[in-house]
Amino acid sequence: AVTFLPPPVTLRLEAWPNPFNPRTSVTFTLDRGQRAQLAVFDLRGRRVVTLADQFFPAGEHEIVWDGRDGNGHPAPAAAYFLRLMAEERRETAKVVLIK
Repeated sequence: AVTFLPPPVTLRLEAWPNPFNPRTSVTFTLDRGQRAQLAVFDLRGRRVVTLADQFFPAGEHEIVWDGRDGNGHPAPAAAYFLRLMAEERRETAKVVLIK
């Protein structure tokens, strides 16, 4: 029997404006419908907030990060990493929150 593997997942992750204050729009594109997680991490690798963890249809999506942590508190001015995970793929983008 021949086994067909699905094509690799194509991810594209961007944020604008960057640097930002007080919010940045995070856009990502998925080549097919799938569960994806978008989270923000500090430079030490600690999760600051999960912006999305759900099924998304194929196409472009936009999520706004308002510069707050998972408890709703303003995050300090610093560099952060956005990490998009979908299936077995990851994309990372760096953003800078200025005050």
